[in-house]
Amino acid sequence: MAQTAIDLSGIEKRYAAHAALAGVSLSIAPGEFVALVGPSGSGKTTLLKTINGLVTPDAGTVRMLGEDAGAVPVHVLRRRIGYVFQEIGLFPHLTVAENIAITPKLLGWDAERISARVANLLGLVDLPREMAGRLPAALSGGQRQRVGVARALAAEPKIMLMDEPFGALDPVTRDQLGTDYRALHEQLGLTTVMVTHDMSEAVLLADRIVVLKAGAIVADGTPGYLSNTSDDPDVRALMDAPKRQAQRLAARLSETAS
Repeated sequence: MAQTAIDLSGIEKRYAAHAALAGVSLSIAPGEFVALVGPSGSGKTTLLKTINGLVTPDAGTVRMLGEDAGAVPVHVLRRRIGYVFQEIGLFPHLTVAENIAITPKLLGWDAERISARVANLLGLVDLPREMAGRLPAALSGGQRQRVGVARALAAEPKIMLMDEPFGALDPVTRDQLGTDYRALHEQLGLTTVMVTHDMSEAVLLADRIVVLKAGAIVADGTPGYLSNTSDDPDVRALMDAPKRQAQRLAARLSETAS
């Protein structure tokens, strides 16, 4: 049987009386792009953070590439996994190059290897090399998020976690950056898990959509499968939303001026 990239078994997490995760089990194959969707409070971000140890489950096991994640020191685990989130979190006093180089430096890479990696990553995320010496404040929001992606990729992880990574960007930048990241996912052979509230983004980028509700998985499949076969009314509403929006957009754009 092929090794899974991520394997979650019976994950439970409670905050007082609230069950954030209620026995979630999920296996993700190497190279898959999975979108976690569902209403606010459904457990998406909690599940994502459980994968890299930012949240410790009350019960259940997490395995990464066949290894029990609970047996790996948290700081070691996190350096193996790329993490991109909406707020970006670049250090404002460090240059672009210094932000990208943080994890390789912690891993003890030599200066020449780090310099080559930074230059390579700037090309991969479509940023000019002269931006390496700039501070984050001198960049646009889209450029900062590209630096965030480069930083997450710096130590050559095989697994990328993304929490609403493009949500704060304008529509054109969001679409372009999503398309560019999907190409990187393919080019680098990554396994990606992305939390998003945007169903169009999930349908366009992900191979597989996992729908959560009240801390449990209620649907799991390809966009086409969920759109055409699910009997759950909440899942149907989620999957139908992009189609309804597309129909309304087409109707509005076809209107002629009166």
